[in-house]
Amino acid sequence: MSTFIKQIEFIECVDQLIRLKATGTPSALAYRLGVSKTKVYRLINIIRELNAPIEYDFSIQSYVYETEVSFKFGFYLKDRLSK
Repeated sequence: MSTFIKQIEFIECVDQLIRLKATGTPSALAYRLGVSKTKVYRLINIIRELNAPIEYDFSIQSYVYETEVSFKFGFYLKDRLSK
């Protein structure tokens, strides 16, 4: 599998965990994903560069979105009504 697609899959996985407020600490997230803590920080930075309003909530020890956002990547069928 290409590195690019793997990166997108990581982003989708982390996005889901952020929505659930269930990432845990960076160390716990790294363990869950099977990557280094450094890779987790890089991935969080990439997500931020994509304009995601991420912050770390120390009270629940999880990354969270400051405001509700959506991440979509891929090809989707055009709505028939929009032709």
